[in-house]
Amino acid sequence: MKKRIVIKIGSNVLTRTDGKLDVTRVSSLVDQVASLRRHDYEIILVSSGAVACGRRELTVDHSLDSVEQRQLFSAVGQVKLVGLYYDLFREFGIHVGQVLTMKENFEPGEQYRNQQACMTVMLENDVLPIVNENDTVSVTELMFTDNDELSGLIAQMMKADTLILLSNIDGIYDGHPDDPASNIIPTVEPGRDLSQYIKEEKSAFGRGGMHSKYTTAQKVQKAGIRVIIANGKREDILLDILLNNQNVPHTEFIPYAID
Repeated sequence: MKKRIVIKIGSNVLTRTDGKLDVTRVSSLVDQVASLRRHDYEIILVSSGAVACGRRELTVDHSLDSVEQRQLFSAVGQVKLVGLYYDLFREFGIHVGQVLTMKENFEPGEQYRNQQACMTVMLENDVLPIVNENDTVSVTELMFTDNDELSGLIAQMMKADTLILLSNIDGIYDGHPDDPASNIIPTVEPGRDLSQYIKEEKSAFGRGGMHSKYTTAQKVQKAGIRVIIANGKREDILLDILLNNQNVPHTEFIPYAID
């Protein structure tokens, strides 16, 4: 039986230090996902990066407010991002489908069921869903906190076995990640509180941060789903964790037992 995995790829994983899309990194992650599919993993990607793509694609010579910037850059960048995924996955004979969603789609009711049914039929027909927030219409109170929250909701909606949150650091530390005296926390048992180690900092190119990942991980863990926070910039990180049993640094949340 296939294991269903939701993989969230953050903006800081997909972009270089200058803010441009890191095509080499995207290609590496696609290679890993293709390998996982050959080993009977069913993958749903939640991918950030549209706004960053659009910001580097367009030069705007007049001022835009934050909402206008988000709408414009995401509209242009989403096309570029999904086009890249399409081209890279096509080399492996993998069909992809785009799912743009909003927070209101996760309220109980017809929209929730329609979205769930859409993604289910995609998986049943061997199509890999690539999910992102619909930033062109989701603004202010309509927005998800970030794609960490979105990926957690997708994992629960689609009854995933595992949610993997790829960031640009290795996991949760018992101190500042840059402090040599800090150690990574490898496992988080149900009920363990790590809030003393979490700082409310935003990531450089996205809206999230470790606080967001920790909040999402707690909720998904309570739903009986394993959660892994790992460094998406490490070579073969997905394969080393899921296939190769390599002892690479990461933080794993052990799921609650669900009756």
